[in-house]
Amino acid sequence: MKPLNEYMTELKSSCCKNDLIDRRLYDEYDINQGLRDEKGNGVLTGLTNISLIKSYEVRNGAKEPCDGELWYRGYKVENLISSLGQDEMGYEKIAYLLLVGELPDEGKFAEFRSAIGDLMELPTNFTRDVIMKAPTDDIMNTMTRSILTLASYDWNLKKTSLDNNIRQCLQLISQFPTLAVYAYNAYNHYQNLESMFIHYPDPDLSPAENILTMLRPDKKYTKTEAKVLDTALILHMEHGGGNNSTFTTRVVTSSGSDTYSTMAAAMCSLKGPKHGGANIKVMDMMADISAHINDIEDDDELAAYLEKILDKETFDHKGLIYGMGHAVYTLSDPRERVLKNYVKQLAAEKGRVNEFRLYEQTERIAPQLIMNRKHNRSGVCPNVDFYSGFVYDMLGIPKELYTAIFAVARIVGWSAHRIEEIVCTDKIIRPAYMSVMKRKEG
Repeated sequence: MKPLNEYMTELKSSCCKNDLIDRRLYDEYDINQGLRDEKGNGVLTGLTNISLIKSYEVRNGAKEPCDGELWYRGYKVENLISSLGQDEMGYEKIAYLLLVGELPDEGKFAEFRSAIGDLMELPTNFTRDVIMKAPTDDIMNTMTRSILTLASYDWNLKKTSLDNNIRQCLQLISQFPTLAVYAYNAYNHYQNLESMFIHYPDPDLSPAENILTMLRPDKKYTKTEAKVLDTALILHMEHGGGNNSTFTTRVVTSSGSDTYSTMAAAMCSLKGPKHGGANIKVMDMMADISAHINDIEDDDELAAYLEKILDKETFDHKGLIYGMGHAVYTLSDPRERVLKNYVKQLAAEKGRVNEFRLYEQTERIAPQLIMNRKHNRSGVCPNVDFYSGFVYDMLGIPKELYTAIFAVARIVGWSAHRIEEIVCTDKIIRPAYMSVMKRKEG
C-alpha cells in the first residue's frame, strides 16, 4: 500500500485528467459560467422586491455607466442612513424595513426590538458546551457549527409555517453578534493563551454596541465607534438576490430545508475568499504599500509601486489591487461613498489620519492604472471592502472576525430573501448541466 500522501497525489492527478472539460465546449453550447453572460451580467433567475442595485442608465437605447445606487425596499440606502439621528443606531430599524417591507412606526419598532431582545439569549450552557469546544481561528466555521447545533434546541424545528420561519430568522439575527464574538473569545483564550472573559449582550444596546461591549475587557466604546460600526453593518445588510451567499439562501430554502441549515449554507458560501474575505486582502496590501513607499503625498512614487503590484512583481504576486473594482458597480459603489465619510471621522478620533490619507491617495490613483491596462471604458471604482477592513482595524476588531462581522450584517438580507422565497415561490431551484461525458464499453 502506498503512503497516504502519495496516494492523494495520485488521486489528484487522475481527477485533473478525467474532470478537465475543453474550454471551447462552453462557447459551443453557450454556457454562462458562474451564471454570468459574456459581458459579465448576471443571468436572470428570479424576481425580488427587497433591494435594487443600479449601475447604469439606458440612454438612446444604449447602456451607459452611472454612479452606483443601492436601494432597500424603495429607499436609497444613503438616505436611510442620513435620516438617522447623529447618535442613533439604525441596524434594527433597517432590519425591520428589509424583513417586513416598510419602515416601522414607534409602536411597531418597540415591539420588534422587544422580540429581538427576548430571542437574544443562548440556550443554557451553550457557550460552554458548543462554542468553547474545538476553538479555531476560522470563526465562520465555529459560527456555522453553532447555528446547526441551535437547531437541536428548537422545539418547533420542523414546523414549516411562515410565522415559525420568521421567528427562527429573528432569533439568529439577534444571536449572531454573540456567536461571533464568543467564538473569537474562545479562540483567543485557548489558542492565543489570552485571558478569557464573557460579557453578556444587553437587549437595550444595538448590535454594534453589543459587539464592542462583548469584545472589549472594559466594555467601553465611544459614540463615534458605535456609529461607524452600525453604519458598516447597515451597508453590508443586503445586496440583491444574486450575490453568492444570498443565492445559496434561495436555493436551500427552495428545497424546503429548515432555517438553521439554510443559514449555515449561506455562511459556508460567504466565508469563501472570493466573497466575504476581500477586506483582509486590502488590509494586507495597504500595509505592504506603506512599508515600501517613503512619501504618501508623492503620486509618482505611489503609482510606480501600484504598477509593480499590477505587474505581479510585489505583494502577493497576483497582479491585483484589492478593493478596486466590482462585479456590478463601475463609476462608484454607493456603500463605499457613505462609509468613507464615517471612516474620516473615526481616523481623526484615532489619530490615524496619515493612514487614511494613503487610502485616499490609492483610491484616487489605482482606478486609472487598472483602466489603462484593461482598456476598460466603463470605469473601475473602489468597493465597500476597500475601507471596511480599515474601519474594523481602527475599532480594534481582530482580522479573524472581519468576515464574521459581514455575516452579522448579511443575516438580515438572507432572512429577507428566505421569507420572500417562502411567500412567493414553491418550486425547487434546479438549473441544468449539459453532460459531455464520453460513453465507454463495459
